[in-house]
Amino acid sequence: MLQYVTLEIDGADIVVPRGLSVLDAAIEHGICIPHLCHVRYLSDIGSCRLCIVEHVVNGRSKITTSCTLRVQEDMVIQSNTERIRKLRRNLAELLVAHAPNSRAIQDIAVRCGVKEVRYPFRNENCVLCGRCVRVCSECAGANAIGFVGRGKNRRVDSPFGSLSEFCVECHTCIELCPMSIQPCIGYMEPGEERLCGACESQLDLADELPGHCVWCELGENFQCGRY
Repeated sequence: MLQYVTLEIDGADIVVPRGLSVLDAAIEHGICIPHLCHVRYLSDIGSCRLCIVEHVVNGRSKITTSCTLRVQEDMVIQSNTERIRKLRRNLAELLVAHAPNSRAIQDIAVRCGVKEVRYPFRNENCVLCGRCVRVCSECAGANAIGFVGRGKNRRVDSPFGSLSEFCVECHTCIELCPMSIQPCIGYMEPGEERLCGACESQLDLADELPGHCVWCELGENFQCGRY
């Protein structure tokens, strides 16, 4: 039998099944918490950090990723404070500087309110979100790819750099990769990278309802939990 808990997110009391993550609880109740590495049917690792929230305990708040935080009775969560929005903007800005040729990341940057990119563009083809690694392991059961190396040398690769014999060629890793769809403006060559921002009009309604999900199209390209 399911057990339920009551918690507060951004001033709203919600009732959800015990064991659910704070991020999924928020999504279910139409509270927008931007995220990238989270996929509902996969384990969460909190690698993108975009879903950070303030967990308030005894009047003091601690910043943590909402995808890895499980709901508790009488929990108090703040997901849209100025402190969180500022941190989230910086995280999204770093992401789009790292990998501008991803429509998913360009959309997230807009959703998080990024207006300019102050960091050097690197034009990488991976942001280490781990979506591909987790779906290969947890859904396909193939373990054909994984994380290799540490620090700045960390990357996703197959064993010995060649196609694994365990790969079932389901292509789910590609479908979940945020780099699989180019920005609407097309591929940006090195030296031509920029913040697209073409979908900023999607936020007109969101500005009137800050923090609440308005089913904008900015979540489709990375399979936001609402889609």
